[in-house]
Amino acid sequence: TLYPSVEAYRTHRLKVSDIHEIYIAEHGNPDGKPVILVHGGPGAGSNATMPRYHDPSTYRIVMFDQRGSGRSTPHAELEENTTWDLVADMERIRQHLDIERWQLFGGSWGSCLSLAYAETHPNRVSELIVRGIFTLRRKEIEWFYQAGASYLLPEAFEEFVKPIPEAERGDMVAAYYKRLTGPDEDVRLECARAWSMWEGAALSLLPNPGRVAAFGSPNYALAFARIECHYFQNRGFMDTDDQIIARAGLLRDIPGVIVHGRYDVCTPVTIAWDLHKAWPEAELNVIADSGHAMTEPGIVDALVKATEKFKDRSA
Repeated sequence: TLYPSVEAYRTHRLKVSDIHEIYIAEHGNPDGKPVILVHGGPGAGSNATMPRYHDPSTYRIVMFDQRGSGRSTPHAELEENTTWDLVADMERIRQHLDIERWQLFGGSWGSCLSLAYAETHPNRVSELIVRGIFTLRRKEIEWFYQAGASYLLPEAFEEFVKPIPEAERGDMVAAYYKRLTGPDEDVRLECARAWSMWEGAALSLLPNPGRVAAFGSPNYALAFARIECHYFQNRGFMDTDDQIIARAGLLRDIPGVIVHGRYDVCTPVTIAWDLHKAWPEAELNVIADSGHAMTEPGIVDALVKATEKFKDRSA
């Protein structure tokens, strides 16, 4: 089960570029084992449940909102917002907080960003716990936004495609990108809500109408949809389509745990399998009765066990 909620003992606002300022919160034990929590999306922002997977008496828990997300500013900003900007931001946070090495804990897009950071700065990572694996390959994006998940959730997918004329539905990401970055504010909001609510409908094994409604709230939806679509239209700003998997050999000396739901509709379990084959040193846990959401019981159990496994390990 999750640990009880704890208030942040310290917050920061860190200027990381001429445009962007990011929000950082520290929870738990100021002298504890450092871990950074890497939220999904991109664009989702952090939330109050995220610090509850780590023992607050043992861990120094660092949580931050990525560029344009959550309490970071400016809201929903796409300029100077790439994977490599975020990797650099994580390094700035580490240095700002005077942390030598830390554990990475990320799910969905957060798993991709955690892996990108670990492959760039392997000597700064004590352990790596990743869930709902996503590596931004073209086939992964097409599965969820073009054809694949649509076969499992046709009624929700029908709502997703509604704002896009039939003639443009051959590339849903490009069609949405045109509208989410266009001048018409009403169109931007309509498309942001449709994009976000589609993902909200697919997250868990069992339906959660409350989550779908929350994903459709305008402030959340605009950042979530605009930033996600920006990254997906630009293929994550990767050098090659399979960059994360291809460079996974750089992780071999980092103790790792991979957690993935067997019935994950957003990011199929084959992605976790591909990562495990490229990084066999990591422990793979496929959860038989779970989808994508980090709050599903089997996912919670596996993630908390992973943080417990590493909490007394010296960095």
